[in-house]
Amino acid sequence: MGKLYIIATPIGNMEDITYRALRMLQEVELLLCEDTRVTRRLYSHYKIPFPPRVWACFEAREPKIISSVLEELSRGVKVGFCSDGGIPCISDPGYKLVQSAIESGHDVEVIPGATAVETALVLSGLPTSSYTFKGFPPRKEGPLHRFLEQEKDLPHTLIFFESPYRVQKFLEKAIKVLGDRKCAICFEMTKKFERVYRGYLSEVMERLKSETVKGEVTIVVAGNHPKFFNKALEL
Repeated sequence: MGKLYIIATPIGNMEDITYRALRMLQEVELLLCEDTRVTRRLYSHYKIPFPPRVWACFEAREPKIISSVLEELSRGVKVGFCSDGGIPCISDPGYKLVQSAIESGHDVEVIPGATAVETALVLSGLPTSSYTFKGFPPRKEGPLHRFLEQEKDLPHTLIFFESPYRVQKFLEKAIKVLGDRKCAICFEMTKKFERVYRGYLSEVMERLKSETVKGEVTIVVAGNHPKFFNKALEL
């Protein structure tokens, strides 16, 4: 029986990769990757040979190739999977593939590494003892409202991914539903132009009005606790 290797890759800074990940990227016989061009740059950067077989495995294609991947695993092939950055399956393709491999009796091994979720959480300065990662919020008004409504009374820190084009809309809705809590907006983490805006949702939203938002965005919002949504307590 083969084995499916889930391989974490850097979320920005190319140095954020483990020795184990580099070894596995060279050992796999079949590599699945979200975007072959992005993954090829990683191989080129570390001057390691591209695998003999490489298949694209982006979200729309993932369901279509699962049966073929299971056949490869049944033949004893070592199959690796990496997304464009971070750990596959975390708001990236991979979950359906992993689930199918496990249900079919194949071994799955995760090679951990960089992730935007925990990086943003620590950078935020907000409580880290309990948190919920919510992924990408819905785009439409109604679903977005309900999406946030589910969390408004809970104490844990919230983490979201968002498009730079929708950050302002998200912050406006978050204030209406969650209240004006403390937050941190993290841009381009681990990269040269990494920056973090911290403050209350209203303060950060006002600050962003004067600039063009670019790059990958991770939003961290405090849970429902008076300390994090009542400015009067800071006086």
